Amino acid sequence: MVSKAETLWQRIFAKGANERPDFREALGLQQGASEEEFRDVETGLGFSLPEEMKDLYRVHNGQVREIGTECFVRNLTLSPLAEVLENWRFLQEEFEPDEMEAEADAEIKPMAWNPKWIPIASNGGGDYLCLDMDPSERGQTGQVLYFWHDWGRRAVEASGLFAFLELCLEEEERL
Repeated sequence: MVSKAETLWQRIFAKGANERPDFREALGLQQGASEEEFRDVETGLGFSLPEEMKDLYRVHNGQVREIGTECFVRNLTLSPLAEVLENWRFLQEEFEPDEMEAEADAEIKPMAWNPKWIPIASNGGGDYLCLDMDPSERGQTGQVLYFWHDWGRRAVEASGLFAFLELCLEEEERL
């Protein structure tokens, strides 16, 4: 049986192939993540990864970032698990959890950085797509938000990772 994650990857490949025939190769995707790699990241973070993230990473453990690597959706490169943990640690050092931000959707705790945000993808400029594992009472665990390094606005992009990918694919289809 084909998983939802595998179906989403196939749709991402098909979307990209419309623009660039060698899109799949240009993504620089890594082999799927192992259970040991998930345990290592969860140990480093101090909490469990959401199942949708694990499902997506079981198919491909992120991308190798090199010159010419294509973005998998929008302007984002999917970080390998080791890089997810590295980026999370960097952001932990850069931002105090109690730094408050004035602009945040009601579903997000109004913080500059929340230690329970998982930075799974980036645009290469210091901005990250994060999974929120500590939403406000009005939010959903695993909701997707952008962490902009130079802009305090925090907004929910989607209720979960798969919903975010569906949204990105629908955006591309409308163009």
